Amino acid sequence: MTQWKALWVNLLIPLAVGGVSAFLTADSMKTYAQVNQPPLSPPGWLFPIVWTILFLLMGIAAYLVWVRDSTGRNGALLFYGLQLAMNFGWTLVFFNLQNYGLALLWLIVLWVLILITTVRFFKESKAAGWLMLPYLLWVTFAGYLNAGVWLLNR
Repeated sequence: MTQWKALWVNLLIPLAVGGVSAFLTADSMKTYAQVNQPPLSPPGWLFPIVWTILFLLMGIAAYLVWVRDSTGRNGALLFYGLQLAMNFGWTLVFFNLQNYGLALLWLIVLWVLILITTVRFFKESKAAGWLMLPYLLWVTFAGYLNAGVWLLNR
């Protein structure tokens, strides 16, 4: 049975993180368009669409873990919260500070936290783990983009 309040809260948390970071980096796509970009860089309009989808998938995954009554649930959700905080911070470091080297190091830590979260989510709910995989893949691609921007704009 769906716990609607818990579902909405779990959807709103990552969407709020994304919304606040987008607000704080309002001109980020203008900035991104002005830097030298590596091959395969997507157009700026694609990023908010992809991130909205990823945040929704994360929220559903977190909900699936939240409703489980297991000993591993709280630890999995702790890593989920840590990676969300790192995700928020990366946006500020990359776009506001324009410190692409630090952003790349930050992203590596973020990627590891996402991997740990995904593994822990898989242990709680196979569906939750699968829902995290697109996020892990996108952040892997973001690592390539971040490294390319750093190397091409030093």
